[in-house]
Amino acid sequence: MSVAAPDIRRKLRVLADAAKFDASCASSGSKRSGGKGLGSTQGMGICHSYTPDGRCISLLKVLLTNVCVYDCAYCINRRSSDVERATFEPEELVRLTMDFYRRNYIEGLFLSSGIRKSADDTLLRMIEVARLLRERESFGGYIHLKAVAGASEALAQRAGLYADRVSVNIELPKDTDLQRLAPEKRSSQIEGSMSAIRSAIDESRSSRRRARAKPPRVAPAGQSTQMIIGATPAQDRDVLHTASRLYAHHRLRRVYYSAFSPIPHASLALPTKPAPLVREHRLYQADWLLRFYGFDVDEVTPSSAPALDLDIDPKLAWALAHRERFPVHLDTAPREMLLRVPGLGVRSVQRILSMRRQHKVTLESLRALRVPLRKVSPFIVTSDAHHGASQLLDRQDLRRRLLPATQLPLFGQTHG
Repeated sequence: MSVAAPDIRRKLRVLADAAKFDASCASSGSKRSGGKGLGSTQGMGICHSYTPDGRCISLLKVLLTNVCVYDCAYCINRRSSDVERATFEPEELVRLTMDFYRRNYIEGLFLSSGIRKSADDTLLRMIEVARLLRERESFGGYIHLKAVAGASEALAQRAGLYADRVSVNIELPKDTDLQRLAPEKRSSQIEGSMSAIRSAIDESRSSRRRARAKPPRVAPAGQSTQMIIGATPAQDRDVLHTASRLYAHHRLRRVYYSAFSPIPHASLALPTKPAPLVREHRLYQADWLLRFYGFDVDEVTPSSAPALDLDIDPKLAWALAHRERFPVHLDTAPREMLLRVPGLGVRSVQRILSMRRQHKVTLESLRALRVPLRKVSPFIVTSDAHHGASQLLDRQDLRRRLLPATQLPLFGQTHG
């Protein structure tokens, strides 16, 4: 590989950099010091992701090609963009993946691509990378394939035979926005690919239940998608309605939200300033409420307030707007109401429910659970302290008193 190494490094530099805009890898950059060969990441291509069982793994995150026949206004790799282009041959990417893997730099591959000739041609080449890794190299690591919307149903389903997770980007929250900024794409086409993947996953699970000799699992980690936030006037309410529908119709494992960042030589139809990262953070928190806390979109973003509050988390915002529902007594309140208490996460609620079968819940019990008492106190009553929750709830300055004391993280996966 010594002759090809400089060209491979150039391709890796170009195509790893082009892949950084895809948030559905749940990535954060990694940089290793040391050698100058292919095994040296130099900050290129390594991201962190989480498996279904919660393990953090390192992935080679790269595009097969950044050549694209589409001209989506928001994409740095659009047809009219003046960027350096590169394309991996499947064999090159297989060798690169195995080279990184043998050096213990990665545990898997996240592979996306521009559309070089057609959706079918591109997805077929991506599948070939995964097939060679699985069948020829006996690669047992994690593989995430970013399937190509519009590819044939058979190819979309076949991708799941080799990948742990398959995903198709919904791109933008509203179909009208997609028509304006990416007229060559259709949301119906994108969701058609999602439906094909879901059908393949469902059929695989059904076949495995019926068969004695278990057939291969299809995309055992399910499918996900990504939405760009802030590239259009779509409100958070629109974003969450789209996410909620996708979860229900296609049983997605995850919707990722990517704050829009201006790109070089951008269309005049796009904003000139980036979307605030805190908005991305709030959307992740709201998404968590929809999936695990029993909230619906109209509660989190009512028609009277379609944008999430950027200063406080959405559960606290809901509680402050519905003070009549509080305080709740921790010894008697149902699980559904405990989950709506700001500062109580799913795990804390489960522990409180287990605890109260044995004894009453006290302030000391909450301290032992590391519950943030400053945040929780206005909304609860415990058996040992009726600590003026009602009076706190009536305070006009309660919102100000509960503002976070520290700077918000950039990535939203808060569980409380």
